[in-house]
Amino acid sequence: MYSDKVMDHFANPRNVGEIEGADGVGQVGNAKCGDIMKMYLKIEDGKITDAKFKTFGCGAAVATSSMATELIIGKTVDEAYKITNAAVAEALDGLPPAKMHCSNLAEEAIQAALEDYKLKNGLTDEADVCKKCCKRCEDVHDLIDEDM
Repeated sequence: MYSDKVMDHFANPRNVGEIEGADGVGQVGNAKCGDIMKMYLKIEDGKITDAKFKTFGCGAAVATSSMATELIIGKTVDEAYKITNAAVAEALDGLPPAKMHCSNLAEEAIQAALEDYKLKNGLTDEADVCKKCCKRCEDVHDLIDEDM
């Protein structure tokens, strides 16, 4: 069902944790499955020098988070924006169709952290960030509303 790479990144996730004073932080979630990913980036001279994550979710969610950090470290901000969910899944030698949403979250977490970096550094404004809405805010609000 899962590739050896998925199992390895689940059992031995890379880059788990937080970055104090991160240059960009992005959090996304999926209300249907309950997965939540938070990604932290350290960026120097437009290049990602470190990335860490904290994920609450299934094994595929952990594996895609781990692989996503591996894929973006050393990349420029522009290069990191181009990393897609398909690239994350491919780097893991594939995911079962029912778990492809985890790779979507990984892509969205990268983009959310990059948008946060741009916002903090005056490279965009909040209105531009919201125009790229991935609807995850609504998902998170739906989860909160259901719990109350």
